[in-house]
Amino acid sequence: MVKIAVKTAMNDDDSSIILAVQNTATSSTANTTDIASLSVPQMIALVQSRDTTIQTLQQQIDVLKHQLDWFKRQLFGQKSERLAPLPDPTQMHLGEMLPLPATAAKPSRTVPAHTRRIAQRDLAADSEAVPFFDESRVPVQTIRVPDAATAGLAEDQFEVIGEKVSYRLAQRPGSFVVLKYLRAVTKRRDTQVISCPPAPVGVIEGSRADVSFAAGLLVDKFAYHLPLYRLHQRLADGGITVSRPWLTQLAQQIIALLEPIYDAQFEAIRYGRVIAMDETPIKAGRRIEGNAADKKHPGAMKTGYFWPVYGEHDEVCFPFFPSRNHANVISLLGLSPAEGSVLLSDGYGAYASYAKKTGLTHAQCWAHTRRGFFEAQAAAPDGAGEALAQIGTLYAVEEQIREGKLTGEHKRVYRLTHSKPQVEVFFDWIERQFQRQGLLPSNPFTKALAYARERRLGLEVFLTDPDVPIDTNHLERALRVIPMGRKNWNFCWTELGAKHVGIVQSLIVTCRLHGIDPYTYLVDVLQRVGQHPASRVAELTPRQWKQRFAQNPLRSDLYAVDAG
Repeated sequence: MVKIAVKTAMNDDDSSIILAVQNTATSSTANTTDIASLSVPQMIALVQSRDTTIQTLQQQIDVLKHQLDWFKRQLFGQKSERLAPLPDPTQMHLGEMLPLPATAAKPSRTVPAHTRRIAQRDLAADSEAVPFFDESRVPVQTIRVPDAATAGLAEDQFEVIGEKVSYRLAQRPGSFVVLKYLRAVTKRRDTQVISCPPAPVGVIEGSRADVSFAAGLLVDKFAYHLPLYRLHQRLADGGITVSRPWLTQLAQQIIALLEPIYDAQFEAIRYGRVIAMDETPIKAGRRIEGNAADKKHPGAMKTGYFWPVYGEHDEVCFPFFPSRNHANVISLLGLSPAEGSVLLSDGYGAYASYAKKTGLTHAQCWAHTRRGFFEAQAAAPDGAGEALAQIGTLYAVEEQIREGKLTGEHKRVYRLTHSKPQVEVFFDWIERQFQRQGLLPSNPFTKALAYARERRLGLEVFLTDPDVPIDTNHLERALRVIPMGRKNWNFCWTELGAKHVGIVQSLIVTCRLHGIDPYTYLVDVLQRVGQHPASRVAELTPRQWKQRFAQNPLRSDLYAVDAG
């Protein structure tokens, strides 16, 4: 065992280092290096090397602890990044009671016991003035409830003076309907000509699927995330025998009809002034055995990416690419953006690279900046808490803008008056944090500070442009359908399937953003798309469809049967 004692003596003329090395060897350390024989520079180098090693290991420990905390939160913790307010010290805890003031006993007297009849009230007998459903969209089956008090009486022995209405929500096991078309074959007596009306033309020629079934198939799979095999089970439980490949082929044919509408919507977004963009992964396509790029994991699913693009008119598209390459942004937006365009995104380098090539304004997301400080709370609770509080004041200003319904110049002036001073205070505070000693580059808090400082120009864009949101949360909410669907159907068997997912989700999510029922929209446009002029296909996008056709949409024949 080696013990080292280091003493330093300083004289007026020079400095000398006095090393006292005590070497206590045991039988188990016979081969230990004789440290006492080392020179002073070698000893200093040895100590410095050990200090460097300790510092490196400490950094690795901090990184691993941060990763472990992140995984624990993903598995067991709360994923929401909402900042929980501190408990109000004046608020009582559950079970805690205020002390009751002492009161004098009040005089009382004894009364004889008696029995009181309990009032009985039939809540179902009360009339519901306002139904809990839309009577124009939900079929209602009326059931007359007999009155036992008038049973056996003749009609002239009682008088109906009114009625009360109650509702119950019911469900049949499956809501599938088969439309049976009867086409009479006739023969004219004078000409002996035999005639028969043709079968109604469906949206897909020769298919047994009505437009209502086709629209419902897409809504069930993409809006409610039901895989086709579950829909196949529902059909079988309802007494309908079809094959699963038929459902797959039907979905592909229907989506192919909608693709021109998707393209028109994407063009409208692309030529807008303010565009928000992000990317999210999806397993799509199998690795091909023999392919050099796939030789490591032949047969496994490949990772592709949706690149959701959100326009300034609340329209969103989900184009698919098999990679996360920077060139995908150029493929989507082109190299000639509109004058004054703004691209709002997170800190991924592909967007900064695109902005540098095209010269458009690149706005950065404050929510992603805030996320770094949120995840650094365990490493630096005081500093991260201060950052979250300062960013929270910016969001409080945005809330005031929404409550006041400010737009345009009023919104810009309000941000400059209230948000800009706070932004300057925030970045001054960041600079002061970097001037402090002891912040390691691998520290999560240091990374969050560096992330914000490097993107200051992009984070300040929203202050002077009222059309630019403070973050990409509106896009994050819109793209939530992709991970939700991924949890249900896990992957897309082919890259073409992933492209089809993006087409349908683009239209359904945009319908949701504009308050349109996706089923009603799809039933209408699937009947119009084959007749509508190709030059005016943009009129069938959800935003324009709501203005032109939503008041009188095309219906399925099933609608006429139900109305009858």
